[in-house]
Amino acid sequence: MATATFFLLIIPMVCFTTLTRGQLPIPGGAVVSEIQALMSFKLNLRDPLGALNGWDSSTPSAPCDWRGVVCSNDNQVRQLSLPRLHLAGRLSDQLANLRDLRRLNLHSNNFNGSIPPSLPMRSATRRILARQLALRRPPAGHFQPHQPPNPQPRSQLPLRHNLRRHSGQPSLQLVNFSFNQFTGGVPPTIGHLQMLEYLWLDSNRLTGTLPSAISNCSSLVHFSADDNALRGLIPATIGAIPKLQVVSLARNGLSGSVPISLLCNVNVDSSLRIVDLGFNALTGIVEPQNARCSSILEVLVLKSNRIGRSFPNWLTNVTTLRVLDVSGNLFSGELPAEIGNLLRLEELRVADNSLSGEIPSEIAKCSLLQALDLGGNRFGGQFPPFLGGMRSLKVLALGGNLISGTIPSSLGALSGLESLNLSGNNLTGEVPVELMQLSNLTSLNLSNNKFSGEVLGNVGALRSLQVLNLSNCGFLASIPASIGSLMRLATLDLSRQELSGELPNEIFGLPNLQVVALQENQLSGDVPQGFSLSSLLYLNLSSNAFTGVIPATYGFLQSLTVLSLSENRISGVIPPELGDSLNLQVLELHSNQLGDKIPGNISRLSSLKELDLGHNKLTGEIPEEVSKCSALTSLLLDGNQLSGPIPNSLPSLLNLVVLDLSSNRLSGTIPANIALIPHLKHLNLSNNNLSGKIPEPLGSEFDGSVFAMNPSLCGKPLDRECGDVKRRRRNSLFRWRKKLREMIVGEKKRTSPGRASSGGEIWSRKWRKWRAKACYVQQQDYICRGIRSNKTI
Repeated sequence: MATATFFLLIIPMVCFTTLTRGQLPIPGGAVVSEIQALMSFKLNLRDPLGALNGWDSSTPSAPCDWRGVVCSNDNQVRQLSLPRLHLAGRLSDQLANLRDLRRLNLHSNNFNGSIPPSLPMRSATRRILARQLALRRPPAGHFQPHQPPNPQPRSQLPLRHNLRRHSGQPSLQLVNFSFNQFTGGVPPTIGHLQMLEYLWLDSNRLTGTLPSAISNCSSLVHFSADDNALRGLIPATIGAIPKLQVVSLARNGLSGSVPISLLCNVNVDSSLRIVDLGFNALTGIVEPQNARCSSILEVLVLKSNRIGRSFPNWLTNVTTLRVLDVSGNLFSGELPAEIGNLLRLEELRVADNSLSGEIPSEIAKCSLLQALDLGGNRFGGQFPPFLGGMRSLKVLALGGNLISGTIPSSLGALSGLESLNLSGNNLTGEVPVELMQLSNLTSLNLSNNKFSGEVLGNVGALRSLQVLNLSNCGFLASIPASIGSLMRLATLDLSRQELSGELPNEIFGLPNLQVVALQENQLSGDVPQGFSLSSLLYLNLSSNAFTGVIPATYGFLQSLTVLSLSENRISGVIPPELGDSLNLQVLELHSNQLGDKIPGNISRLSSLKELDLGHNKLTGEIPEEVSKCSALTSLLLDGNQLSGPIPNSLPSLLNLVVLDLSSNRLSGTIPANIALIPHLKHLNLSNNNLSGKIPEPLGSEFDGSVFAMNPSLCGKPLDRECGDVKRRRRNSLFRWRKKLREMIVGEKKRTSPGRASSGGEIWSRKWRKWRAKACYVQQQDYICRGIRSNKTI
């Protein structure tokens, strides 16, 4: 059933007669069966936009004047194209009556369920007509996997009814089912569509393996099935399709090795130009014999797989490569010097592997290189000076390596550079002022190095900058006011330095700021009120020396998702206006001097996941309204002066993982229903004034430290028995004593004078047995002492 779900629609019919009963032609229009097929197709659909309202069978030119329908000169439906219309439902099996259909384009809708068992075929197709009817193809190297090519006009083609009387092959040349919800597998019968040139199956829910029979689609030019759940091996026969130029199977679960036929061909010339197998579970690459083969491959993407061993040196013989992306794999060893043979290379991405050694200077031969990404490896040595001469570079990423030395001033000559990432190395010295000449730079990341000196004072010259990350660079002094000139800046990260002084007012005028990270510095002054930007998403001022109060204007930050002001010297109250920042997900205010009550307005933060108000001077009770923050995963109120009971409503926080109410003045009993919070993993109620018995499920789940320093708490796991337990033990003891007395009296009555000796022995054994059991069960000192001294009670 899984296989039948998707591709039965395109199983060809072996033969048929075009003009059969019920297929009478309409003067000036199509045959009746085609109108019926399209109306049946419409009736099965949900059409929320009313896109097919104009489909009216009574119009003289029906269905050729309907939306999405294209007909031939003799009024046969040749094309059905209805993309991006939010159509939903199942496809009608009546589509099989569209006998001349060449193009079926339904991408970006919500089609699902079973698909009809057949699609039409053209009965009079001859090879000469197949060449005449070839779809206009995009230029080599410019294929776009999700965009069908535009068809040529069909009006000039000499098609006649008498041609349809001959048998032939299925006529479909293009099928686009991308961005729907089709399920099932790709059956071997796909191979019957020998005229099919373009096949898009992207972003569905397809499962199973790819059939090798797809290689029978001898006309196939473009095959794309990205973003599905396909598994298993890639059939090597796919690479043998003579006209195939594009194979895109990214974001699936494909495993095994990449067949050599997809990269080059030993026996015949390969037509493949683009191969994208990224984001799968591939573990190797089959190497060609003698490391040589014929290839015109231009784009090879193998990123985010599990391919290991050394870098495949033989790939440096594929000199037609323009894009090579093997990032996110397990390659080790050195990057070969032969990489310089790829003179046409425009993008080289080998990030996030385990490559080591020095960066080969032969890369400089790749004069057309626009993107060089070597980040996340183990490259070492001094900063490569030859990079300053690669004038075509737009992206240079060397972050996350072991590169040392200083940044050469020659990088300032890379006038086209748009992104520079040198983070996470061992770079030292001062940042050369020549970098401020890079007027096209949109992203600058120098974080996690060991620079000296002040923050780039003339950084304001980088007028195109959108991302500035100088975190943990060792910069001193204050934040330069020239940052206020960066009107396109969206991300500002100056965290974990030794910056001091107040924030320059110029920062508050930047209209596009989304991320401001200034934590772990020595910044001072009042908490800044200037952040009133509608675009701000993240504001972190924690671990500084800010004073004053939290501005009520922060409640106007409607887009804000993270607000962290922890570990400062902020006083006053928590402004209730924060409850107006409805998109807030993280609110961290711990380790300040905030007082008064927790505002009930916090209940309006329905998206809040983390609330940390610990180590302040908050008083009053924990508001019941907190339980309305249903998304909370972490609630930290420890180290305050909160009093009153633990709210019984807390168990309604079903997503709660961390709950810390320790070191307060809470009283009353622990609500038993706290044990009903399904995901609770970390609990701390210690150092309060709680009393009563610890609920048994909580006592079994958590250790004693969670409940420590509550003098009136009792029960497991504390070493304090509750009063009701003592009463039960005492009552049980009385029952034991009563049983013992009754047994003694009974035994004396049953024992005759003549059997006194033997009866006494029997009684003695029974008494010891009962008394030992009483000691084991009751653990009372006076019973056990009696046993040890062999005395009766």
